[in-house]
Amino acid sequence: MNRRPNFVLIVSDQQRADWLGCYGHPVLNTPHIDRLASEGIRFEEFHTASPVCMPNRASILTGRYPSVHGLRYNGCALTSRANTFVEVLKASGYQTAAIGKSHLQPFTSNDAPFGKALEEKYNGPIAEAWKDDFKPYVYEEPRQYEGTERYDFPTPYYGFDYVDMVTDHGDRAGGHYLQWLRGQTPEWERLRDPKEQFEHGYSCPQAKRTKMPEALYPTRYIENQTVEWINEQANEKEPFFLFVSFPDPHHPFNPPGQYWDRYKPEQFELDVRAEDLKTPVPLVAFAQQRLEKGEYPDTPQEAFAATEQHCKEAMALTGGMIDMIDDAVGNIMDALKARGLDDNTVVIYTADHGDYLGDANMLLKGPWMRKSIHRVPFIWRDPAAEAGTVTDHLGSAVDIGPTIMARAGISPYFGIQGRDLLADLASGEGRAQLLIEHNDNVPRMGLKKASRSRTLYSHDWRLTLYPGEEWGELYHTAEDPKHLNNLWFDPAAREKKGELMELLALEITATMDESPRAIRRA
Repeated sequence: MNRRPNFVLIVSDQQRADWLGCYGHPVLNTPHIDRLASEGIRFEEFHTASPVCMPNRASILTGRYPSVHGLRYNGCALTSRANTFVEVLKASGYQTAAIGKSHLQPFTSNDAPFGKALEEKYNGPIAEAWKDDFKPYVYEEPRQYEGTERYDFPTPYYGFDYVDMVTDHGDRAGGHYLQWLRGQTPEWERLRDPKEQFEHGYSCPQAKRTKMPEALYPTRYIENQTVEWINEQANEKEPFFLFVSFPDPHHPFNPPGQYWDRYKPEQFELDVRAEDLKTPVPLVAFAQQRLEKGEYPDTPQEAFAATEQHCKEAMALTGGMIDMIDDAVGNIMDALKARGLDDNTVVIYTADHGDYLGDANMLLKGPWMRKSIHRVPFIWRDPAAEAGTVTDHLGSAVDIGPTIMARAGISPYFGIQGRDLLADLASGEGRAQLLIEHNDNVPRMGLKKASRSRTLYSHDWRLTLYPGEEWGELYHTAEDPKHLNNLWFDPAAREKKGELMELLALEITATMDESPRAIRRA
């Protein structure tokens, strides 16, 4: 194949790896995404650099860890000083476009937690360690999309020449989508009203039977805009990179129309219940205590413990949202084929992070480190790859950019921290373990201070260090695949814990930012 390949990177929001048919889910029917796997490579062990939306999305684009690229937790923004692999493709002649959720900048106008307190503490003539010479971080905020005329999005945006922005989640999505919605129906405000919904028998928190029709729902909008953009590329000579990002199946749990009834709660079972944990960590105990008191978090974004019935309801509704994404993927693939583009287009499917989704009776995501929130799907459908390949090579979000650039025959920039996964597969080599970061801007789930955890993950072991806490987590996966027995305080595991702590220290040390390179020899 002599032509440079096109790329379509499809990202879902808050979807754990095992919630696809091709990853062995016993209930879900996802034929179109499963077909991608059957035609390409499915990575069994692909993980986030951080199991949080914004940090991991920035890691995907930069190929660098959150502690290095600077978007450490939600509410920050990816600095305009940061290069992305999209900019590399653009500089190499690729057309670049983003349709859907970006979330590289905040899409709310809410004040940062403890913002005033920090302003009072750091109130000298210079407030920040970095000089404030960056571009404004307001392009995704709601005020940009209040007008009747489509917001003229400033580009290039982290390397994207075309941006069709969708912000937020579910039927409350904003951005260019909201501007479009206003022109489709005079009922747009009522359809988005949190108090407006069809009657239903679900009592799970954030379950909503939306009145938004399927045709007007954000997933369908993104699907249609993507197909339209692909149709416009049929006669273009330059290759393209297209980023397609769905805000679902992130909560609220509100699949529209027929997708509400795709699954029933009784079809699902909890793989691990809270009482199955032989040594429950304080985070889970804290959440369970709140559940027993009938308390829920102050914001809809915080993880919480739920009853088994509520977990099953959330599972059923999440399945409906994933089904809608699967249908969209099928139509996107049909568009590529209809335009004669599928035989030279690499299609990648992944997610920005997972969801506890009933794991130990927990819902959403939070500081408790668990495979359900950091293991995500990664499917590489490539006409040049051996169809139906399944690998257990350890992959990370930081590897997506380097792998795409290598497949395009383009050298990466200095300071990139990911690996070329295709080269790893070809050589039979790869990581022995990987690093996962978690940072937060406020304390949650009973932590003494905002999370700064670091996890060392391998096929055999998982160790998580929670700085500031008197406990941590250590699991022997070979003997305890569901991570039920925390060995942190087990005297028999003391030597292994020390060995893994040393490996974790080495991994953290290796993430030092190497850029910019030296200009002189000392």
